[in-house]
Amino acid sequence: MKKNEPNSRRKALKGVLAASVVGLGVSHVNAATPKESKPNKIASSITTQDDVPLFSGGVAYGNLLFIAGKGAHFDGDIAAHTDHVLKELEKELVKNGSSMDKVLKVNVYLADLADYHAMNKVYRGRFGENPPVRTTVATYGGVPGDSLVEIDCIAALD
Repeated sequence: MKKNEPNSRRKALKGVLAASVVGLGVSHVNAATPKESKPNKIASSITTQDDVPLFSGGVAYGNLLFIAGKGAHFDGDIAAHTDHVLKELEKELVKNGSSMDKVLKVNVYLADLADYHAMNKVYRGRFGENPPVRTTVATYGGVPGDSLVEIDCIAALD
């Protein structure tokens, strides 16, 4: 997929949706088949005190990369937290063969909906000219680890 190719995200997302629909028994959709049948964990697991894995930091499946939510665990405002989180996402994407331009879906979790506009100022333009689809919600009770924002994403792999 070429950088900022107008239909590249759409094609990749279409393949994901088609594969999901085929799994539900709809036969008229031309689905993309994953390259492998089992997810491939790409980052260290997050463990509990009992040293039992709680979740993976990232998983590759076929040509998709799923990155777990990243937060900012330091004192600062929403702009500093958003910038930090986006830089951490970018590092994880690049390390695993993807990039910000290949992100298909983003979820943004805000500790306070009042930070929405300030978060958007930092977020804007970070994913290239054709930004991914995005869902933004304010969490009840805050974001874990006292971060003002947490962001996760799904991206295409080469």
